[in-house]
Amino acid sequence: MSTGLGEFLRSRRERLTPEAVGLPLGRRRRTPGLRREEIAELAGIGVDWYIRLEQGRAVRPSVATIDALAAALRLDDAERTHLAVLAHQTARPPFVRETVPPAVKRLIEGLDRPAYATGRRWDVLAWNDAACELFTDFGACAAEDRNILVYLLLDPATRRLFGRGWAVMARRTVAQFRAAHDVFAGDPAFTGLAARLAAHSPEFTAWWEDHDISVGRGSGQKTLHHPSRGVVTYDFANFQTNDDDAVRLTLFAPTG
Repeated sequence: MSTGLGEFLRSRRERLTPEAVGLPLGRRRRTPGLRREEIAELAGIGVDWYIRLEQGRAVRPSVATIDALAAALRLDDAERTHLAVLAHQTARPPFVRETVPPAVKRLIEGLDRPAYATGRRWDVLAWNDAACELFTDFGACAAEDRNILVYLLLDPATRRLFGRGWAVMARRTVAQFRAAHDVFAGDPAFTGLAARLAAHSPEFTAWWEDHDISVGRGSGQKTLHHPSRGVVTYDFANFQTNDDDAVRLTLFAPTG
C-alpha cells in the first residue's frame, strides 16, 4: 500500500482539535491535532490497526471502517471519496498523457469562444485561438509548460489577470491536482510536476502540505483583468468527454 493513505489520514488527524470532536482538552499537547488512539476510539477500531493504516502498511479497510474513519475525521464528501480510493487502490500502470479525439480537437479549434481541454495532470491537451488570446499562447509554450498548474503558479502575468480571485482559484486547482496525484502515488509524471511547482512557488508548498482535496466546480464565473480588454467577466463550464472521462473540456463565454 502506498504512503498516500497514511499521509492523508495523518493530515486530517492533525487538523482536528479536541473541542471539534467533543473531547476534553486534558494535558498539554506537544503536537497539533488529535492523537492516534483518539481517532481509533472515535472510529471504533483498534489503535494498532489504525497505526498500521497511517504507516501505509498492507491493510485493506472495509467500507464500514472507511465510513467510521470519515466520520471520526470529520471528512466532507470529496475527502471521504478520496479516502476510499486510497484505501482500495491497486498498482497502476505508468501515467500516459491523455489524447484528445480528433473530432473533439477540431470542435475546440472551431469555436469562436475560449475553450481548451485538460487531463488528469492538468496538462493542456487542446485549445483554440480565443483561449490563447484570453489567457496565454499555449501553442508557443514548451510542452512541459503547457499545463494549467504551471500557468497559474509560475507565470506572474496570471496573477495580474485573475487579480484578487487568483489565490482562491489557484488553491482549488492544487486541491484537485492533489486528488489525482495521490491516486498515481509515486508516478514520476506527478511527483516531478509537484517537485517543480514546490521549487518555484511558496504558495504551492504551503497548500500542498495541507493535503486539501477538491472535486472542483462544474461551472461558475471568472473575472479577469485583461491587459487590452480591461475588466471582463466570463461564465465557464466543464464537461467530461465520453471517449475518455479523464479529458475535461472547459468552455468560456462573456457574461451579458
